[in-house]
Amino acid sequence: MQIQQIYGAIVAAFIVVVLLVPLMLPAIRRLGAGQNIREEGPSSHAQKSGTPTMGGIAMIAAVSAVSLWFGGAGGQMPVMLFLFLSYAAIGFADDYLKVVHRRNLGLTALQKIVLQLFAAGLGAFWLSRVSDSGTSVYVPLMRTYVDLGGLYIVFAAFVVVAMANAVNLTDGLDGLASGVTAIVAACLAIIGMGRGAFQSSVFSASAFGACLGFLMYNRHPARLFMGDTGSLALGGALAAAALTMNASLILPLAGGIYVAEALSVIIQVYVFQTQNGRRFFRMSPLHHHFELGGWSENKIVTVFCLITTALCILSVSAV
Repeated sequence: MQIQQIYGAIVAAFIVVVLLVPLMLPAIRRLGAGQNIREEGPSSHAQKSGTPTMGGIAMIAAVSAVSLWFGGAGGQMPVMLFLFLSYAAIGFADDYLKVVHRRNLGLTALQKIVLQLFAAGLGAFWLSRVSDSGTSVYVPLMRTYVDLGGLYIVFAAFVVVAMANAVNLTDGLDGLASGVTAIVAACLAIIGMGRGAFQSSVFSASAFGACLGFLMYNRHPARLFMGDTGSLALGGALAAAALTMNASLILPLAGGIYVAEALSVIIQVYVFQTQNGRRFFRMSPLHHHFELGGWSENKIVTVFCLITTALCILSVSAV
């Protein structure tokens, strides 16, 4: 029965997004919520200026409703939805200021990190109270638990903030973040089933179905972008699901593309600041490096998704 509910969550989330996006688009256009393209980005992206954004709202609605319907409102579902919706709200505020009020930077960096840390801290404290293993963390391969004690809250908060921002950095090409996240969410759903974490599996399956539905509009050439509303929410969702099933240490492997994207930015900034403006990559995040090297968007997305699939297969076997 539970496996049928998980499959049902995938299908339902997919259908909700596919049906909801056409209903949302007129309202998004009336708001003038078109994507602003960074001047320092690849010149080929200029043609994307004005493409409707904030499409993550459809995924947020789908994941929230479908998860509650198939997974129930008790247990660990509230804390997963709290982290998911908190990060969605932060992303929405940032998008709204950027695309509606025409503030190029949206929320300031300080405002974003303070809000993210606050939400992650609350969620981490909550997780330490409702998680089946308390403050312990499951270590893949070793197949054992390590009790972090008081450090658990710091660890869990870091996982949430890191994942949300890594997914956000990955959202730079048509279909890239939604495609990679769909695969990682499917991986977490499978791991959750194997670990008996039914609600976490339903939540992950809902995210998987929602990403597949969004890809119908976000694949190249994209007719809709998810915006920070979607990317921050999806990162928060992946972190929350992994934490509730005690599989958070698998995220760096399954989400290896996210790690590579985030590291490319860190390396680029470090080299630029310490070596007189020298650049390590043609452009960061990493997908832009390959794009400026002559790869098409479709090729980059395909290769990154294939790598993610391979990493997720390894992740399932490691747990």
